[in-house]
Amino acid sequence: MPVYMISRMTIHDRTEYDKYEEQFFGIFEKFEGKLLSVDEEPQVVAGEWSATRSVLIEFPDKPKLFAWLTSPEYQAIGKHRDAGSTAEAIIVKGMEDE
Repeated sequence: MPVYMISRMTIHDRTEYDKYEEQFFGIFEKFEGKLLSVDEEPQVVAGEWSATRSVLIEFPDKPKLFAWLTSPEYQAIGKHRDAGSTAEAIIVKGMEDE
């Protein structure tokens, strides 16, 4: 069953965040991830949204997502993400095929 990670972040140091972004895809693709959306101008339809970026990614299953998230390669670039932004993220299950 596919799983999705939904992130919202506020980038406060673009130079530092760009260091993360430059290395992201090379690592991400090794774990069969699909980038579905990156939006720096999401349309708010309910509540408040103070983040400056939203990201939606898909993985074939939860083990692949966690293999990527906990991989040494991803952990190594995470310092640039953390130095350049603040983020909140959740993982949600996809719908089962009938």
